[in-house]
Amino acid sequence: MAPLLHSSMKHAVIPRREIGIKTIFNILGPLTNPASATRQVIGVYEAKLTDVVAKVLLKLKTEHAFVVYGYDGLDEITTTDKTKVCELKDGKIKSYFITHDSFGIPRAEIKDFVVNSPEESAKAISDVLEGENGPKRDIVLLNASAAIVAGGGAEDLRDGMQIASESIDSGKAKASLKKLIKITHGSS
Repeated sequence: MAPLLHSSMKHAVIPRREIGIKTIFNILGPLTNPASATRQVIGVYEAKLTDVVAKVLLKLKTEHAFVVYGYDGLDEITTTDKTKVCELKDGKIKSYFITHDSFGIPRAEIKDFVVNSPEESAKAISDVLEGENGPKRDIVLLNASAAIVAGGGAEDLRDGMQIASESIDSGKAKASLKKLIKITHGSS
């Protein structure tokens, strides 16, 4: 989706895929956000990059951001291991770790998130938005909560999780996805 919304990044897509490993291009997209976002969640592919990216966001005058790294290798908040978080808020960076236990969520296994095709991925998303409980919903709620908090919709991650859960259970999250699909359908 990045090339669709971020026209300058379309030139980096092919070389990035050809290289086959994570590079600075994986970080540049969110940092050069064409929407000039001042509130966001960015996942990184190495723990040490959480601090680096948070400092760059501070220089970019970001209001509130979470830069996260899951120690299972996921570039998002994870429920299989601890997650390093650098939270930028009010001009200050705070580093800390969170785990599934911090939120009363059962520990997941990385295999719970493996999909083998775009169709499987779409089904997993659909299942979560239809209200299916389990590891996929848990990880979605945690990551959505960070976005909700960064966006100013909740005070902390627990409150953000509650809001995310209500959005899924009410059907609002699914309706929003349908709107996004309609808006972007056929775009290149």
